Amino acid sequence: MRERDLVGRAGRFIVEGEVTLRVMLSDRARFGLESVLLAPERLAGLEAALARLPERVPVYTAAKPVMSAITGFPIHRGVLGVGLRGGEATDDARPGLPPAPAPALVVGLVGLTNHDNVGGLFRNAAAFGADAVLLDAATCDPLYRKAIRVSAGAALIVPFLQLADADALLAFAARHALEPLALSPGGAETLGTLTPPARTLLLLGSEGPGLPPDLMARLRTVRIAMAPEFDSLNVATAGAIALHHLSRAT
Repeated sequence: MRERDLVGRAGRFIVEGEVTLRVMLSDRARFGLESVLLAPERLAGLEAALARLPERVPVYTAAKPVMSAITGFPIHRGVLGVGLRGGEATDDARPGLPPAPAPALVVGLVGLTNHDNVGGLFRNAAAFGADAVLLDAATCDPLYRKAIRVSAGAALIVPFLQLADADALLAFAARHALEPLALSPGGAETLGTLTPPARTLLLLGSEGPGLPPDLMARLRTVRIAMAPEFDSLNVATAGAIALHHLSRAT
């Protein structure tokens, strides 16, 4: 059950907690379940939701000490599921994007290696109606257990596509008529005065180094106005502010 033990095992991932399991059991989920493991006391509260499962998907119960022995760490929520990959978007599928010239809003993540930030940004993408999330190869997997949990299940419902690098994200934007905007404390324009483009790719970099300078040199850059002598926001917080503003165009 350790994350690294799942790598290469026929595309499985773990969902943990009632919130994420309920998302997996909803019509919005883009992935299927292979099995569910519950503490016995959690079964009654989830019985109605579990009735949606296909008959072939088993539901197991085990006392928490047994669950902890299986997973290798103490399980407090008593709710686990094994998800099956295969719901990821492909470029040909234009991951959930309405065709131009219809409004579209896409989030692009470049070099984000913190699962909390990736999960938080997926949650923001869902909250503000983003059509999809693009990730470069350096960005961590949104189907990592912690990322799913922090996203409140949004990583299971928001279409996403992983590409090779930032240039591949820009090429995708060009093919699908998206205007790239790079969010940075050193951005040339202020977000509050920006008229949101009809079709936008919002690019976000990791905390600290941010987006690569050579990338920003080629793009329209935007900053969030802050108090004097302070320009630092958590990337998920900054992304939420920017998405709130940009979502007005969609």
